[in-house]
Amino acid sequence: MASLLHQFRHQDVTIDRPLPLDSGQQLASVTIAYQSYGTLNADRSNAVLVCHALTGDQYVACDHPTTGKPGWWARMVGPGKPIDTDRYFVLCANVLGSCMGTSGPATVDPATGTPFGMGFPVITIADMVRAQAMLLDHLGIARLHAVVGGSMGGMQALAWASAYPERLVSAIVIASAARHSAQNIAFHEVGRQAIMADPDWQGGQYYAAHAPTKGLAVARMAAHITYLSEAGLTEKFGRRLQARDAKSFGFDADFQVESYLRYQGLAFTDRFDANAYLYITRAMDYFDLAEAHGGRLAAAFAGAGDVRFTLVSFDTDWLYPTAESRRIVQALQSVGAAASFVELSAPFGHDSFLLDVPALDRLVAGALRNGG
Repeated sequence: MASLLHQFRHQDVTIDRPLPLDSGQQLASVTIAYQSYGTLNADRSNAVLVCHALTGDQYVACDHPTTGKPGWWARMVGPGKPIDTDRYFVLCANVLGSCMGTSGPATVDPATGTPFGMGFPVITIADMVRAQAMLLDHLGIARLHAVVGGSMGGMQALAWASAYPERLVSAIVIASAARHSAQNIAFHEVGRQAIMADPDWQGGQYYAAHAPTKGLAVARMAAHITYLSEAGLTEKFGRRLQARDAKSFGFDADFQVESYLRYQGLAFTDRFDANAYLYITRAMDYFDLAEAHGGRLAAAFAGAGDVRFTLVSFDTDWLYPTAESRRIVQALQSVGAAASFVELSAPFGHDSFLLDVPALDRLVAGALRNGG
């Protein structure tokens, strides 16, 4: 076990037992790529699972192997940081269906010797959580000190609390929701159609040829707009022109905001798989924690009365607005669960959970110290 828990080591494991899926299908085995930081204590009670968002990965606090950029939450996770790796054993697993080592559409199908592509089963947030539970079983971790996540990571944290409340001391849910709204689904569909309209997509069987980078870049551009706030965009870009003194009266990137979005789209294609984007956005769209409980969100948390919850929203987040967090808090309180909630002020929109918001750092550190 000691070799598995070495700090900053790239890790993955293939678990050779079936993973049942919500679709009714199953994976005969599953490979899970993950990173661990810190040391698991003697009684294995200090494990913190960090769940990543749609385009995130397991490299939460160390340099990304493809881009070389710092981990996506390096400001939050590390020695002496809010999620303190001197105190906690921190795990972050690449979600099922993704493209950074965990089983997904880019995985080779042993039956054909070629990537699954669109033959990979459609997955859900609950399926992602089942895979994470299998990883914890493999590592001998029966109970988590906390599960922490923002955006889609928050959905996973909520799904953990609903499916495995006995395995959690606390859950920290940031900028998230218990269901995907019609507006959220609509934005995702625009992105998926952009990918599938790219001639290079080829029905998802592009792995031996050219990836549909143009479609994936447009999908990323459309999504990225939803992560920002109007005030933030205005302050950062306004209507300023990009490297010119006058309008071109053409369709080049006249405005700084256009250039920024094009850069974001192109950079994304270097590190992400188009089919994985289709699968993960579909999993998010299917997410509705109350659906399996007769539409009653409180019933989804019926067994979570002993879990301590911390929920955080941001006042400029229009993708997962504060009303979504309040709905979760009301459901938790109705079943007697301990739930604290804070709306923070930040100019960055939905992306606030990833950026420099000192109040969030203090909240997360405090929630972990207090067991949620």
